[in-house]
Amino acid sequence: MSSFPTSTADRWLDLNDLLRDLVVEGRLAQDTAEQCLAIRRSVTGNQLHPLEFLAAQQVEDLRRPGRTLDLETLTQWLAERAGQPYLRIDPLKIDVAAVTPLMSHAFAKRHGILAVAVGPDAVTIASAQPFVQAWESNLTHVLKRPIRRVVANPADIQRFTNEFYRLAHSVTGATAVEQKISGVGNFEQLLNLGASDQEPDANDAHIVNIVDWLFQYAFQQRASDIHVEPRREQGTVRFRIDGVLHNVYQFPPQVTMAVVSRLKTLGRMNVAEKRKPQDGRVKTKTPDGGEVELRLSTLPTAFGEKMVMRIFDPEVLLKSFDQLGFSPDDLRRWLSMTRQPNGIILVTGPTGSGKTTTLYTTLKQLATPEVNVCTIEDPIEMIEGAFNQMQVQHNIDLTFASGVRALMRQDPDIIMIGEIRDLETAEMAIQAALTGHLVLSTLHTNDAPSAITRLLELGVPYYLLKATLLGVMAQRLVRTLCPHCKAPTTLDEQDWQTLTRPWSAPLPSGAMRAVGCLECRETGYRGRAGVYEIMLLNDGLKGLIDADTELTALRRAAFKEGMRSLRLSGAQKVAAGLTTIEEVLRVTPQSEQR
Repeated sequence: MSSFPTSTADRWLDLNDLLRDLVVEGRLAQDTAEQCLAIRRSVTGNQLHPLEFLAAQQVEDLRRPGRTLDLETLTQWLAERAGQPYLRIDPLKIDVAAVTPLMSHAFAKRHGILAVAVGPDAVTIASAQPFVQAWESNLTHVLKRPIRRVVANPADIQRFTNEFYRLAHSVTGATAVEQKISGVGNFEQLLNLGASDQEPDANDAHIVNIVDWLFQYAFQQRASDIHVEPRREQGTVRFRIDGVLHNVYQFPPQVTMAVVSRLKTLGRMNVAEKRKPQDGRVKTKTPDGGEVELRLSTLPTAFGEKMVMRIFDPEVLLKSFDQLGFSPDDLRRWLSMTRQPNGIILVTGPTGSGKTTTLYTTLKQLATPEVNVCTIEDPIEMIEGAFNQMQVQHNIDLTFASGVRALMRQDPDIIMIGEIRDLETAEMAIQAALTGHLVLSTLHTNDAPSAITRLLELGVPYYLLKATLLGVMAQRLVRTLCPHCKAPTTLDEQDWQTLTRPWSAPLPSGAMRAVGCLECRETGYRGRAGVYEIMLLNDGLKGLIDADTELTALRRAAFKEGMRSLRLSGAQKVAAGLTTIEEVLRVTPQSEQR
């Protein structure tokens, strides 16, 4: 018989009752339950919620051999027993500005509850005590709306109550007080975030708090970019996660301006200059203590300055080619180029396709103590101790071309040029390759063969291309399926033919589909991997390069020599159950007929 109450009287959860019910349901062994009670009795002054205490014991769930009764499992079980919906709190889906005014922070803390959604006909309140109703009538009376109850885990409720109210308090304080942020003074470049992580405090510097929260929140959510966008009525903050933008928060206009000013100060930009685009960088720490760099960029818009911050994950420099998404065949072809003593290697693709990550990973592998690796970038994306990095500075005429000219006098072995944008830079890259250096650079083209016609269009003589170009790699990033929820599927024959045309590949058996769960925010995808098209320039292909190079003929010849198109590379990942046909078609250009 269940120990859960059937009367309407308030009843706080009791560890004894929970353990008894878990034993009755066959989720827990009797002797394990007795051990848990003995541990609880031996710990004095333990204020943990019973579910948190039980989860901390890491006891085996007899219904799921080899797995423990973790906090989320226990919370779902409690919700089911109490007959209330279960909710895993996703902060990206909560309108913090709308839910925090519904009750005071003190009231939320006292009752261990948190408003998670507000609609015209009901307010949704999360609690980890489903049988305590004392606060309901009070709140219904104040809100003049019915309450819909959900059960969420106690650790999330406590954490997000503190975070949301601290943020709301800072926004309110910042709105009420005219913020005067000075650009004078020596600011420590390494910021320690989250110093006031506990309670909202009247003495908090509100804008500092908001910026701290923004950074920490972005790190927790695996964001790659933070957008702060001013509008007439209110400013919006959005995060890019796995290539997709999510709305995060809306600030009053004056708070948005103050946040941007604070960020400009941290990035050592000119706070007073609001008419010109500016660039800056900030180095800070993630909540778990790892250092991370952010690149800041401002843009004057109709309603004020827009700020975008690109977050550079230092783990990128530690990633292997396998983690980037290279197949064994891709890696063999790529290494055959990068192990040459001299020549030019190009990586092509649109902005945000992972070109820089590939180059950094490659350079990191090549940068042994015996070689001198020099880079010229605009701007330097990530600082790496094994390279000598130089930044383009247009205000003093330090361009890619003049930078390469200077690097040539620095006895380099390997040179990385951030991007070839003009004939002068292309000529300097070729000069470096002809004089015995290995040169890596990027170019904006749709596929690998197009890089050759682009260089010819810039004015590079075809005979110099034949003499120096080792190969070209085009790449894209596809979202990978969430490992927690992906499920087997049978592919549609027509979709598969569209993806692999003109190659007639058989329908694979290991394909998976996107499902969606709490871990991936119901998207079905988590993380990204590269798909690659690698064209090695052998003698056969070099013979096709002349002043009037025919792109279609070059592409066909490259396919015959073993180059796989981006779509075919994506099809391999679909067959391996790593991504979906829709995702590959979304990011790759159509393959030309052979």
